[in-house]
Amino acid sequence: MTDSDATNSTADAEVRSSRRGRRDIVVPMRLYKTVTVFSTLIAVTSVVLGFVFLDAATLQVSALRALIIATLGFVGLTVADGILSTVLAIIGLGVIAFGSIVYTIGTRFRAHGMGKSQEDSGEDSNNG
Repeated sequence: MTDSDATNSTADAEVRSSRRGRRDIVVPMRLYKTVTVFSTLIAVTSVVLGFVFLDAATLQVSALRALIIATLGFVGLTVADGILSTVLAIIGLGVIAFGSIVYTIGTRFRAHGMGKSQEDSGEDSNNG
């Protein structure tokens, strides 16, 4: 591999990086750890909560569904089962999507000295 090949592969990696729109944000290690912990926590909680809403949308005997129906009945409102299922499913999918977006944004951060991700580096792999 010549110097010009290394320069071209680095330039190709930069073009691929900009073409995909990936932009890493370099932050201090303490902030990196905080972002990683909370983005993962929010993502996992959102996925679990989203599946609870999807469960309530599909099961007629769900505890969350019974609580919502009882609350609406206490207020004096009645909602058709199909409409309630649709609303619960949309909420569940929205919460899961929110969690995945938070996690994706959280993966854009890196600490000083971590280097670039493997797909963006101009280094060759030495494993074979």
